[in-house]
Amino acid sequence: MEELCDTPRSAPVISRTRGFTGAVWDIDSDVIDLGDDERVTRDYVRHTGAVAVMAMNERREVYLVKQYRHAVRAECWEPPAGLLDMPGEDPLEAARRELWEEADLTASQWDLLIDAYTSPGGSTEAIRIFLARDLVEVPEAERFSREAEEAQMEGAWVPLDELMAAVLEGRVHGPTTVIGAFSLSEALRSDGATLRPAQSDWNRPPARDAQNSETA
Repeated sequence: MEELCDTPRSAPVISRTRGFTGAVWDIDSDVIDLGDDERVTRDYVRHTGAVAVMAMNERREVYLVKQYRHAVRAECWEPPAGLLDMPGEDPLEAARRELWEEADLTASQWDLLIDAYTSPGGSTEAIRIFLARDLVEVPEAERFSREAEEAQMEGAWVPLDELMAAVLEGRVHGPTTVIGAFSLSEALRSDGATLRPAQSDWNRPPARDAQNSETA
């Protein structure tokens, strides 16, 4: 058996219709050629991609923020995270920014925990989750001024064991939180063997800022 690995492939796009253009993402409908005269239509969200940060202190506590997510009608506990909505932005620098903005923290040690597609059947969203350690609180005068919905976010340090229990008992549901918790738990169990360099290559699907790259 060959190495277990997702294989990049882009089926020819016969036509594309933009059904919706939004502030954050768009919805496209593609007619694609699967070969052998098989043509199908696929609707999907064209997303910018995102990063998230599992910030862990020396007590093995993880910093989480509680944010209202209207689509699921719930306030969800999640790691600091943000969109890659600036063309060409380096994912690690975006993660540093989000940690500063949402958690009032900086970190001197960064590792890559995991890459994931959040919903590959209907979205181009890929997320890269980092592990941040050697944390320092940002001085009050240098903190980011959170506005709108971010101003209402609640933050808390949560022991990793308690986070894992909440995930397994179905009390927290966000994919970033679930994937981040499991990957961090495995990284600690393996004494860091599963960690990768923070600037590792990333096979991201076409993002929103590359929306014309596949048109026929």
